Amino acid sequence: MQTNDLDLKDDLIWGARAIAQEIGRGERQTFYMLERGELDAKKVCGRWVSTKSKLRRQLAGEQST
Repeated sequence: MQTNDLDLKDDLIWGARAIAQEIGRGERQTFYMLERGELDAKKVCGRWVSTKSKLRRQLAGEQST
């Protein structure tokens, strides 16, 4: 499935707190997982960012593209 710019904007999750809410974990636990590279996310200007679709695929055990 292709995403356009509007879809990407709606799919982005900025910050460990928002990522934690999306995956149903505590903020500290999520930050620990982010720092260890256990979640499909990266830092942009010092802030964690990922997409809902990437996290859902990863946690469902599917390959990330």
